[in-house]
Amino acid sequence: QVQLVESGGGSVQAGDSLSLSCAASGRTFSLSTLGWFRQSLGKEREFVAAISWVGSRTNYADSVKGRFTISRKNARSTLYLQMNSLKPEDTAVYYCAASARVGVTATFNYDYWGQGTQVTVSS
Repeated sequence: QVQLVESGGGSVQAGDSLSLSCAASGRTFSLSTLGWFRQSLGKEREFVAAISWVGSRTNYADSVKGRFTISRKNARSTLYLQMNSLKPEDTAVYYCAASARVGVTATFNYDYWGQGTQVTVSS
């Protein structure tokens, strides 16, 4: 089993920056991909960004390319999401997720999920 705990959400103004963290513990050696997803009210959970557990291959949703940066520190088993130039449409609950599969972006490919952290961006 793998446990994921997010932190760093909050309320900001449009144009501001915010950083999310996700601490992973347990059988992290079994992981291949870490990702961030988000879900806003009344919508399905959507992919935001992903990074390989080994190496530095990243994927981003088109809606966040150039504004968000995903990174990780394996020594501390921590995943990060730096969010810049935030927009009201970025408002959502953000989830950290982990998968044993390589380079995946679909929610059904992720085996472990955090509890989520709220990000609210006001105009």
